Amino acid sequence: MLKFTPTLFAVVTLLGLSLPAYAQDFQKGGDAYISGDYATALREWRPLAEQGHAKAQFNLGVMYDKGTGVAQDDAEAVRLYRLAAEQGYARAQFNLGTMYDNGEGVAQDDAEAHMWFNLAAAQGDEDAVKGRDIVAGLMTRPPKLPKPSAWRGSGWRSTSEARTARPRHGVASDPDIDDRTG
Repeated sequence: MLKFTPTLFAVVTLLGLSLPAYAQDFQKGGDAYISGDYATALREWRPLAEQGHAKAQFNLGVMYDKGTGVAQDDAEAVRLYRLAAEQGYARAQFNLGTMYDNGEGVAQDDAEAHMWFNLAAAQGDEDAVKGRDIVAGLMTRPPKLPKPSAWRGSGWRSTSEARTARPRHGVASDPDIDDRTG
């Protein structure tokens, strides 16, 4: 039988008190973001992201990706998306796949884009299924390059022109439930 010592009591009390605060800070950041108070959202989410909170990392990534409340910085968005994606967060995996697909903040890489889309798709992300399938088509399509004289007015488009920028997922709104509305 487990002996309830003062040390064990202190640890259990601290853990019990820190978890609700963690969720409250995340929610406070979400409320601030929704109301347009991006400085508060940043202030609430940054410490959580530094502690490894995947949704906070993802949300900061969205802020840097869009330049919302911070200077737009694709490389920082990629870094933050990667931190959350490596923890298995599907929305971050999708956004990271999109960054690789479009070459934003990283060198354009179809194989990396496919991998991240595929990981998100395996978790049921329908947008990732579409992204994965589009990238797979680009990777497996044999190159059909017309003669340069035929390019003008022919309707031919290069792979980069055929690639369309897919929208990314927005911020996560709930610390415990991953809904698609955020």
